[in-house]
Amino acid sequence: MLQHSSLDRVFHALADPTRRAMVERLVTGPASVSELAAPFKVSLSAIGQQVQLLEECGLVRTAKVGRVRTVELQPDVLDAAERWFQKHRARWERRMDRLGALLEEPDEDETPPPRRKS
Repeated sequence: MLQHSSLDRVFHALADPTRRAMVERLVTGPASVSELAAPFKVSLSAIGQQVQLLEECGLVRTAKVGRVRTVELQPDVLDAAERWFQKHRARWERRMDRLGALLEEPDEDETPPPRRKS
């Protein structure tokens, strides 16, 4: 159950477009909070709250040196989410394959057309 609650926090964090954009930026490397805030028309405080949520779910780690807080992506957390998707994708694909096979079967009420004699 703990794994699901940590995944729930990750999915909640990624549900917000601002936080997703921040994670996408961090894929290229660490960034300061100011750098993460640059593309958005929100306060630095609001970005700090977004970073805090990302940190609480484990997606990022922060470090403060002097007055600069640097944010770094923790990709292993995304690996757990990816494994969850892969596991469930396989089950969904099997179900869709079964549905496709069922839909390809002829209806029991339909009788095939008579064959012509050659």
